[in-house]
Amino acid sequence: MELVLLFLKLKELIIKEIKKMLIPDIVKILTDSGIEPNEANVEIKLLIEHFAGYSLVDILMGKKLDEEKLKIVEKKAKLRAKTHQPIQHIIGFADFMGEKFVVNSDVLIPRDETEILVRKAIELIKNNNYKIALDMCTGSGCIACMIAKLTDCQVMGVDISTEAIHTAFKNMERFELFNKAMFRKSDLFDKIREDEKFDLIVSNPPYIPPIMKKAIQKEVSFDPEIALYTTDDKGLEFYQKIIKKAPEFLNPNGHILFELGIGQSRDVAEILKTNGFKEIQIIKDLAGIDRVIFAHI
Repeated sequence: MELVLLFLKLKELIIKEIKKMLIPDIVKILTDSGIEPNEANVEIKLLIEHFAGYSLVDILMGKKLDEEKLKIVEKKAKLRAKTHQPIQHIIGFADFMGEKFVVNSDVLIPRDETEILVRKAIELIKNNNYKIALDMCTGSGCIACMIAKLTDCQVMGVDISTEAIHTAFKNMERFELFNKAMFRKSDLFDKIREDEKFDLIVSNPPYIPPIMKKAIQKEVSFDPEIALYTTDDKGLEFYQKIIKKAPEFLNPNGHILFELGIGQSRDVAEILKTNGFKEIQIIKDLAGIDRVIFAHI
């Protein structure tokens, strides 16, 4: 009970101090650009922590925010408001499963829905004592790194983008996952040797059909197109390519898991079934949308 009261008191102090430091005008820069007030307050706090180095300890110690650093925060807020560039790109980091991952314009920003995929992969790895996994279309390497960090499984992440692989390496080094998370440039299975077999294949592939480009949220447009869009009308291109080849690289009884786009679960399930996968199951996200599909060979 005492810890709860202390937490609430600290939260109250943070809110008061942020309001005093930020001069509501800086928050207003974001809200005037169409960003929701709650989101704007969170983003300003992130900017202060990153560019001013102002922490909870500083607040408790009564430290005042340096005027020059405040100007930097204001400058970054104006950049965010003008361009709608994601706050993660401005800061250079994204929160995912309680960790901060290096991100940039070369990789997809990790999203909350992908945590469902990773947690299911971790559950399957632990329940089946899996030892080696493949993360297809790895991007920032967040999926591979969290699996490697939270299990005894060794994970290889592959991506067609050289820049994405460089970013994944940075995150592997950041979490000191040497020899646990490995990365290789490869167009899907092209650079995977025939003798390399995996207990589990996991992927958050591009699944947005090109027709959706015009309707995409401005912030999402800053993600690399190669990580977002397919070339077919239903967004199934990468599911088809990965599933078709997966049986050649999976160990007996190995699993495959995908994150799904909205309305794609039935089609992906049919592709899995056609290619010999069994016990196909689907997990919904908090909004009740089919978000993850998994099956075994």
